Amino acid sequence: MATSDHASIEAELVPFFNDLADAAGVIARHHFRTRIDFEQKDDLSPVTIADQGIERELRRRIEARFPDHGILGEEMGSTPGERYTWYLDPIDGTKSFISGMPLFGTLIALNDDREGCVVAGMIDMPALGERWYGTADGATFNGLPVSVSATTELAAAQIYTSSPDFFTPEDWQRYDTLSRKAMFRRFGGDCYQYGLLASGYCDLVVETSLKSFDFMALVPVIEGAGGIIRDWAGRPLDPSSDGRVIAAANEKLLEQALEVLDRA
Repeated sequence: MATSDHASIEAELVPFFNDLADAAGVIARHHFRTRIDFEQKDDLSPVTIADQGIERELRRRIEARFPDHGILGEEMGSTPGERYTWYLDPIDGTKSFISGMPLFGTLIALNDDREGCVVAGMIDMPALGERWYGTADGATFNGLPVSVSATTELAAAQIYTSSPDFFTPEDWQRYDTLSRKAMFRRFGGDCYQYGLLASGYCDLVVETSLKSFDFMALVPVIEGAGGIIRDWAGRPLDPSSDGRVIAAANEKLLEQALEVLDRA
């Protein structure tokens, strides 16, 4: 996107993103810890009326404000647009949500399809009252600037992933080799771990099996905080990426991690 185009839309985005996240949070908190029923989708992942209700409300608001924008959501598929596409994951971490764990979030991103860049992204944690927002100009946590850690050596790094269950046996072997070279490793958190990385509390996040609506919002948050996020081949993420994602506090740490993944 040209700079002037960025400026024309970005002025509207902060309040609009916050409005979207606020609306999603009302629905999520209404259903959270209510022994909500859920169904299993074709890929065996769970879905609840909260997932569906949040996406429906976010779509309604986006379509009213930006009728020419496309939308791709986890629960309701894709609606084409003229230039921009919104990526929505209404509840990232549905398994946490249905089991009463507060580490679930709503992911919202706006992509400029013409320029091939994510204009803005948000990670909102409605049960915790924590929110990250990122653009090319920087990243914030609850409205205040954040930055990644200064860790540059793998041996001193704290590394996260959501679950071993998301890996193929081959990819798990690669991750296991990498993570055992770090200072320590932790599991769980879904999108929350990327917010922790943006705020400097962990140094690496490595995952597989992500969809575009899982990772598009992460890109401007991580990069706005000074970090770097790529696929396992070191390529920038885009909607067609294969779902293998690595986020690092800096390029030096990323290069060390990619070297281990490549050799493992």
